[in-house]
Amino acid sequence: MEEFETAVADVTSRHSRGENPGTRPAASSAGSVAPTAGPPGELSRRRPRRGDTGFRLLATGAGVLLLGIMAAIAVFLLLEAIPAISADRSNFLTTLGWSPDDSPSSFGIAALAFGSVLSSLLALLIGVPVAVGVALVTSHYAPRWLGGPLGYVIDLLAAVPSVIFGLWGLIYLVPAMIPLAQFLNRYLGFIPLFASDGTFGKSVLVASVVLAVMILPIVAAVSREVFGQTPRDHIEAAYAIGATKWEMVRTAILPYGRSGMVSATVLGFGRAIGETIAVALVLSANYQISFRILEPGGNTIAANIANTYGEAGATGRGALIASGLILFAITLIVNFAARAIVKRGVAR
Repeated sequence: MEEFETAVADVTSRHSRGENPGTRPAASSAGSVAPTAGPPGELSRRRPRRGDTGFRLLATGAGVLLLGIMAAIAVFLLLEAIPAISADRSNFLTTLGWSPDDSPSSFGIAALAFGSVLSSLLALLIGVPVAVGVALVTSHYAPRWLGGPLGYVIDLLAAVPSVIFGLWGLIYLVPAMIPLAQFLNRYLGFIPLFASDGTFGKSVLVASVVLAVMILPIVAAVSREVFGQTPRDHIEAAYAIGATKWEMVRTAILPYGRSGMVSATVLGFGRAIGETIAVALVLSANYQISFRILEPGGNTIAANIANTYGEAGATGRGALIASGLILFAITLIVNFAARAIVKRGVAR
């Protein structure tokens, strides 16, 4: 007991003199050992190891290579698109039609960009809540013996080829969703989104449902990993103040995983807006801007490329590459916006 009190008194007196209690003082005898703590800049002056230098160069090279690839893609798209845009006798950004190989050439991206963004946003609206719910179930609600296998089954959806989803949508989903479309039109037809002239079939709604199923494994997998990283202290603290299961999820898990959910949503958007074959199979392609998602019609940039590339001439191929440039730009804008949202959320 006396030794403990002596040690406490020694630490207190050294702290009052401004010394670091964690370092051992040098002994006064000739055989004393130097203090263990070196000068403040000693670690920074150490010579870097070869492994650290090599890894830093490798990581820097990978980042520069990725930026170079993206820049090369943008330059290629721009160089290939300029001749076709120069031959266009209409406004490329506002024209609805698509006749690049006619004389004179006339084509525009307005209807295609509108259809791409509309179908992708609807797919996110349908798929993201389901994916987040699946992620919560597999990470915090289901027992471990069930949550693990269920997560693997959901992840297997990412391995299904796009053409399979397209055939499923064309053969099964299109006729199966006609009763739903009629119901929505009958009771919600006063909303322009669900208005129709009485014809239903290969519509934007069907394409959005197919895209929602396709983005489900991506969003669910990323969200599940983020939810699983929630500190246990946050969860236990929520339970300690009397929170229910849902209150714990709402106050501890969802705020912690907000940035991860935003990233997962952006990945899902990129997957949806760039989908080609599945959308081409379930849409009755046209070049009109319409918010009526129940009627046959609609088109996207990726589906238009798949449908018209085989018959396109030189100007037509350049026009398709120009539309791909617009798709590339939309994806970059969405990613930058998502990064800004995540950064703002982290700063708060």
